[in-house]
Amino acid sequence: MPQRSEKITTDRALARLGLILAFYAFIAIGMAEGGLGVLLPSIMQTFHLTPATVTLLFLSQITGYLIAAFTSSLLSNQMGLARMLLLASSLLTSALMIYASAPLWAVMVVTGTLLGLGIGLIDAGINTYIVNDSRHSHFIGMLHGFYGTGALLGPAIATTLLGMHLPWRIVYLVFAGVVGLLVAGMIWAIATDYKPLTRQVTVSGGDARANLRTTLGTPAVLVSGLLLLVYVGTEVSIGNWAYSVQTISRKTPETIAGYSISAYWMGLTIGRMGMGYIIKRLGTVRTIDISLTLLMIGLVCWWLLPYGLWSLPVLGFALAAIFPITMLLVPQRVAAPLVPAAIGFLTSVASLGAASIPTSIGFLANWLGLSIIPIMMLPLAALMMFLHRWLVTRSATCC
Repeated sequence: MPQRSEKITTDRALARLGLILAFYAFIAIGMAEGGLGVLLPSIMQTFHLTPATVTLLFLSQITGYLIAAFTSSLLSNQMGLARMLLLASSLLTSALMIYASAPLWAVMVVTGTLLGLGIGLIDAGINTYIVNDSRHSHFIGMLHGFYGTGALLGPAIATTLLGMHLPWRIVYLVFAGVVGLLVAGMIWAIATDYKPLTRQVTVSGGDARANLRTTLGTPAVLVSGLLLLVYVGTEVSIGNWAYSVQTISRKTPETIAGYSISAYWMGLTIGRMGMGYIIKRLGTVRTIDISLTLLMIGLVCWWLLPYGLWSLPVLGFALAAIFPITMLLVPQRVAAPLVPAAIGFLTSVASLGAASIPTSIGFLANWLGLSIIPIMMLPLAALMMFLHRWLVTRSATCC
């Protein structure tokens, strides 16, 4: 009995280590993505860019996200999660270090592919690890809450360092150091043969390529992917452009504007950390319905009350539950053998929204002015409402 008790204790400790690595990975990618909004004006000034031309930095990430969308499930099947995550975190660390030292704008643009690939693979791999493990699946909201933690730390660190009159490149060196610790964690997992991560993500009912083809022909997966693409595009567009809207268009003091972006991500983090309690009270469908309604209200307030910065944390809170709940519902909407491919596809395609939608908004803002950005968020929220209701109606019809 004592030996059995010790084994159970050891297994639980090892499971916690896997969760710690997963949570840290999401903090790292949250910082890498969340800090960009505060750095955009400095990058534009350094390379003499406009709101339209700086969006090439978002656009260049699309190639990386696309590669991740179609290879993450295949790589995890062949290599195991730890090796795939080691590759991904190494790519992301390298991209951030190149950002910190790039002498030419073209170098930063090209490097965006590495950054998109690294983030896409980490996102897909960690989501697969959490959702596929019954012991951890209830941590999905907390996992994405830690992304919010990283995303609020990114702008805070950037604002603080810029306030100390340090170059924006130093911020990227700090971010590279944070992701570098994830590289060390994955090396440890491989060296110690940490089974939850080093095992191959195998699937039943066919090989990984066949499951990927079947997944791509499943309407629920495609519509969920479009929903998450629009969602991530909305989330990142607010995070990336709100600082520029407030400082350049609305003349808000830079320090106040910078920390208001952290408040936006804090709202998202609080919403995700408390998501489990909210779902128990309201259910998954009603939670998303209420979230999207609150999002519409928050966007109208951000548009009509230009100095009411309290609307930004409200927007973060409203967005909090949409992504993790959609991921949580994947096993209910597709057959079990398709779950790894579906999650890999959804997370990576969703990441396309982080590049394509902020890019489109940047081009329109260059033409119509930065003040138009809050208005442009409203149709995106309406589209999310439509896609969500389609998925709910289809699920009810099928079941």
